[in-house]
Amino acid sequence: MLRNDRLIPVAQYLRMSTEDQQYSIVNQRDQIQKYAREHGFDIVKTYEDPGKSGVVLKYRRGLSALLQDVVGREATFKAILVYDVSRWGRFQNPDEAAHYEFLCANAGIPLHYCAEQFSNDGTASSSIFKALKRSMAAEFSRELGEKVFRGKARLAGMGFWMGGPAGYGYRRRVVSEQGKLGRFLKPGEQKGLRTDRITLALGPRKEVEGVQLIFAMAARGANCTDIVRALNRKHLLIHGREWNDVTVLEILSNPKYTGANVWHRRTIRLHTRLRRVEPQDWIGKPQVFPPIVDQQTFDRAQATIKRMRDSHWSAQKVVRKVQAFLKTKGRLTEELIVTTSGMPCSGTIRRYFGSYTHLYAALKFTPDPFHAERAAQARRSAKLRKELGEKLKKLFPDHVDLFFSKRGARSVLRIDDAFMVSILFCRQEEPRRKPPKQRTGKRPGPDIIPGPFWLATSAPEERAHITLLCLASKTFDRISDFYVAERMGSQDYMRLRRNCQFLRKAIRLRSLEGFYSAVTRVWTLKKESLEAHG
Repeated sequence: MLRNDRLIPVAQYLRMSTEDQQYSIVNQRDQIQKYAREHGFDIVKTYEDPGKSGVVLKYRRGLSALLQDVVGREATFKAILVYDVSRWGRFQNPDEAAHYEFLCANAGIPLHYCAEQFSNDGTASSSIFKALKRSMAAEFSRELGEKVFRGKARLAGMGFWMGGPAGYGYRRRVVSEQGKLGRFLKPGEQKGLRTDRITLALGPRKEVEGVQLIFAMAARGANCTDIVRALNRKHLLIHGREWNDVTVLEILSNPKYTGANVWHRRTIRLHTRLRRVEPQDWIGKPQVFPPIVDQQTFDRAQATIKRMRDSHWSAQKVVRKVQAFLKTKGRLTEELIVTTSGMPCSGTIRRYFGSYTHLYAALKFTPDPFHAERAAQARRSAKLRKELGEKLKKLFPDHVDLFFSKRGARSVLRIDDAFMVSILFCRQEEPRRKPPKQRTGKRPGPDIIPGPFWLATSAPEERAHITLLCLASKTFDRISDFYVAERMGSQDYMRLRRNCQFLRKAIRLRSLEGFYSAVTRVWTLKKESLEAHG
């Protein structure tokens, strides 16, 4: 054994794919450490890709970081130890694996395959063995992919749901090997037994009615934008967010809503580019799920989709449509465009112009400064609201679900599937002057209303919820304080000051880490009060 000061510093690369579980990360590390001891190496750095396929590079952060260190000449090691050729990758083009190895060798950092029967020493025999191993690794992935495809195709043909979320209007349900219906699965949850299968059951009534509304409007000829506006007016959400043209189109084009199990509509086998499969090659079985719409309604909706695609929006068409609208109305705002039937949606405008500002420039239209500032403020508010929601979900992942509405203008939290908490952003307002008073001989009081104060405007349907009050700056670029209130008052808006009675009764949070304990405490007291009063 060499002394530590004479050991050669090396890095190890470990990978375990979801397709091949034969070798675990631990087993690879043990074999590599044994190889290092026998060859006088000292492992100084580890790069890992646990649970990552070896077919492509883009999802393998460990290998990408290794190559970046090597090519950037930032590596402090002299060699790289890998378990075998397949751990380096199962690239479908063997030359890709050779290319990444060449980048390392060109930087003076060779690869050592610790479990292979040949030495990677650049001889003709080792090059032949290595090329053969790379081809075998690629072929293994192809064969495994084909076996998995055939197995899934057989089950899809029997009417079972083949992975993925159930989608709006449905929920996944376990079916035992004997055909007995079992429990419903939560989002992201997997079945417990390999012999179990998955079917679809109807979801919440509100979602089912939402799907029926979508198809009914499409069957009558309504386009996706008009359907989106109707859904948002009814405050219906999909996965906690407002609808858009894409989410509506996904539902309208999916045959599962007629009760049919259809699989292989798209393919991305071996991580190739996603492509659509022709309908004659789809795999499935009709009438295996509870239908939400009948076949006739579905077919009429497909005719509407075809008509929409034939008359698809273009940049020129958007400009002509908005110009005609401006000529009729005499004014233009984002709110008017979004809420008017037949106008392009926000997604279409962003796709062709990037923003409403660029659309206005194309129209040679100068928006009113007041409306322009309000639109910019709404965007800042939506960004701040999104960041707050994501932080709460990260702090309390097992307790908090977040739902947005009104284009991100409002948001509601669901806590432990038991109660709702409304998020209310309160904008700081400037103190305003009192109207002048006639002199009465008494000493005049101050002509400024004490400030600052925050304006709280609550939605009527959310006033009974526990409310997280966020005291924001005037420009909505930061939040200065958080309060938890049992409920908002009945008035449309309130002026809040730090020492006002309403905030004194609320719970002031020193940080968001105290949010969950505060709202659960308020909920417990609220529930006890309701029970006491019958």
